[in-house]
Amino acid sequence: MTEAYIALGSNVGDRELNLLRGVAEVGNLAGCQVTALSSFYETSPVGTDSTGTFFNAVLRITTELGPRQLLSALLDIEERVFRRERSIANGPRSLDLDLLLYGEQIITETDLIIPHPRMTERRFVLQPLSDIGAELLHPVARISIGHLLKSLNSDETVTKL
Repeated sequence: MTEAYIALGSNVGDRELNLLRGVAEVGNLAGCQVTALSSFYETSPVGTDSTGTFFNAVLRITTELGPRQLLSALLDIEERVFRRERSIANGPRSLDLDLLLYGEQIITETDLIIPHPRMTERRFVLQPLSDIGAELLHPVARISIGHLLKSLNSDETVTKL
């Protein structure tokens, strides 16, 4: 079993319900068990032209799935359950699931990068991740998530719900 961290984000529809449903869907994956869930946060958009706010959270799971299998399962949930279409980069979405960390593995492939390449630049990821893993070390930076959050220079608005 490997511990993995997954970011959830929604800016379309009932954002809170979308996050809750996403947690349930991940928890229903064969070989996966949800072991922690952060608080929910309302956050300003980053890297998108969207004017609406997002709801974000992070969950921790233990999984028997390999990293590529897990990523595939997360993409399947986005498409099958939430009808996610990727026609607009960083466009509106009822649910976005990002694989942030998979154990201490470092993977750099065309369509799979772990740890998530922009997680250290995003308060909307680091804040909820810190809720459930402040002492966790980033596998590349070898700095705790809590320290990364404290040292982040960002004008993002992140409000605990």
